Amino acid sequence: MTQQTSQNGAPVAPKRPTVLSKHGDDRTDDWYWLREKTDPEVIALLEAENEYLAAQLEGTGRLQTDLFEEFRSRIQETDLSVPVRKHGWWYYSRTEEGRQYGISCRKADVDGEPGPDEIVLLDQNEVAADAEFFALGAFTVAPTGSRLAYSTDLTGSETFTLRVRDLGTLTDLDDVIEGVYYGATFSRDGSVLFYTRQDEAKRPYQVWRHVIGSPAADDVLVFQEDDERFFVGVGGSKSEEYLVISLGSSLTSESWVLRADDPTGEFTVFEPRRQGVEYHLSHYKDSERNEFYVVTNEDSPNFKLMVTPAATTGREHWSEVIGHRPDVKLDGAETMAGHLILSERAEGTARIALYELATGTHSVMDQPETVYAAGASGNAEFDTHVVRYTYTSLVTPRSVYEYDLLTGERTLLKQQPVLGDYDSSQYTSERVWAKAPDGVEVPISLVYRSDRAKDGGPALIYGYGAYEISTDPYFSSFRLSLLDRGFVFAIAHVRGGGDLGRLWYEDGKFEKKPNTFSDFVAAADHLVQAGYTSPSQLIARGGSAGGLLMGAVTNLRPDLFAGIIAEVPFVDVLTTMLDPSLPLTVHEYEEWGSPEEPRFYDVLKSYSPYDNVVDAAYPAVLVTAGLNDPRVSYWEPAKWVQKLREHNTGPHEILLKTEMGAGHGGPSGRYDSWKDEALVYAWILELALKKN
Repeated sequence: MTQQTSQNGAPVAPKRPTVLSKHGDDRTDDWYWLREKTDPEVIALLEAENEYLAAQLEGTGRLQTDLFEEFRSRIQETDLSVPVRKHGWWYYSRTEEGRQYGISCRKADVDGEPGPDEIVLLDQNEVAADAEFFALGAFTVAPTGSRLAYSTDLTGSETFTLRVRDLGTLTDLDDVIEGVYYGATFSRDGSVLFYTRQDEAKRPYQVWRHVIGSPAADDVLVFQEDDERFFVGVGGSKSEEYLVISLGSSLTSESWVLRADDPTGEFTVFEPRRQGVEYHLSHYKDSERNEFYVVTNEDSPNFKLMVTPAATTGREHWSEVIGHRPDVKLDGAETMAGHLILSERAEGTARIALYELATGTHSVMDQPETVYAAGASGNAEFDTHVVRYTYTSLVTPRSVYEYDLLTGERTLLKQQPVLGDYDSSQYTSERVWAKAPDGVEVPISLVYRSDRAKDGGPALIYGYGAYEISTDPYFSSFRLSLLDRGFVFAIAHVRGGGDLGRLWYEDGKFEKKPNTFSDFVAAADHLVQAGYTSPSQLIARGGSAGGLLMGAVTNLRPDLFAGIIAEVPFVDVLTTMLDPSLPLTVHEYEEWGSPEEPRFYDVLKSYSPYDNVVDAAYPAVLVTAGLNDPRVSYWEPAKWVQKLREHNTGPHEILLKTEMGAGHGGPSGRYDSWKDEALVYAWILELALKKN
């Protein structure tokens, strides 16, 4: 069948109306049929969309090439991470110029330093071979250091094949387990491997036990979670004393524990779940203590820290270590000898604090900038007096530091190289505040060249705003290609994210979800009113749940933006949430609300981007999708593009790019992802810098 096109050559999908009825409300979906992935017409449409996009962007080919070379010129392509010591080995990863994927290695410890001889544990380039897509789902070395468990996905579907490698011979064993989810963990002696499987809706719900050397058919199901709201994961405590099954919905969590040296034993519940209560564990053991530290939100929206003996984990045995603080959210606690490393968030900033167990002293680690993000990372060993952490800001590349608790000395181990003449002093980073319609102040993180003209210019504003995920200010060498062309880059820290604590999140979910969208509009309007930019040069970007944000603001204020970039956008919200067979739907009821309830049906319908497209002069829109995406089905962006084009009364093009061999994250190889970003940047530059 010949692909239909509009007068300007854009692909047109035939209308095949489907009436969707709920609560006495009828909605007509003209493109519901696009969910039929096996229909040749669907594939033909997506391929035609890719061809149309290529034709529309043909004139940017040279610019895309130039941008790709700019990106590449700033990156040290042959590089390695800072080694992390554990059990007599130093582990690190490295990259080689011209190769798409990383190489995982280790060296023996020699007098506290990495020895001379490198052992390649896994070369992802060799494993990926010629696959169009490649991703690791697990990379776990047994506590004995003798075995590696790793899993691979070659489609982007986020379903993996798990293998075990003997690190003495560097050969794979016969153990091959198909159809697993992310992650895996070994027993203490490395003889048993635990992993998770998904149900038909792609929800991880089972934990299985595999004895190394036995057939996968003999594996034993050790745990199953039947409540469809809960995801299941399995891991180990840092102390390596316990295996931990973690269950979590959006509002509630529960943990089950088992001694790591008793892998065939029975997991026992740490503390039974209670609706709306979350808790997370860290085990501490030395010559004096054997206890669990528990971060929980019980009667504490911003979480508090409790402790309990390892032998008596029930809630009645918990005692308070750090109480609830209304202005500081406690995100996590990691154990080390004599101390806890605390991950906290205050005034929109991710920070590190240290808690000394002997004295009860709590201290926040000072940092050199006011707009930054810092987090503990690479602290694999317990018995140490050195804390390793990462630090970044909008002007400071990712940096790895060590902080000595005994001397107070701070050592920079590595800062991500930015090749060329990058000078952070040439750029300004700041935080400003926009007033939302209800009077709430919304933070915006900004970066721009210090010599940028003060009378407006191009700007890119990014937002996410869901799942309590915070969008911290981070450095991007790619972004310099915009900043050096006069752009302001802004992050709108909207409600629905966790940037200002738990209440900030709760004020942007369920019936309050529209606050996320009005916050973003307020932030964008502030950039205009403050003179940073104008609607003719302002571009907005977001992906996944941030793509929902993009769809909503496109409908709310099409006049405020020159362009919208919506990557794998969740835009057919109401229809998806009414289909419990789709991945994530039931789990998401505690994020968006279940449309089975009329009150949530009405709220979802009020902002669902696909359901609220009207005749309007829409800005230029660039949309992406992944054919194998298990999180946001490809048909959501495909349908949305068709409807936007039909109702667009303005001159701007609406384009769709579908990765035909990938999933939610787009291209997997680093060079492929750079080319993809060069395409997006070329689209941005052509739009924002064109002569008006």
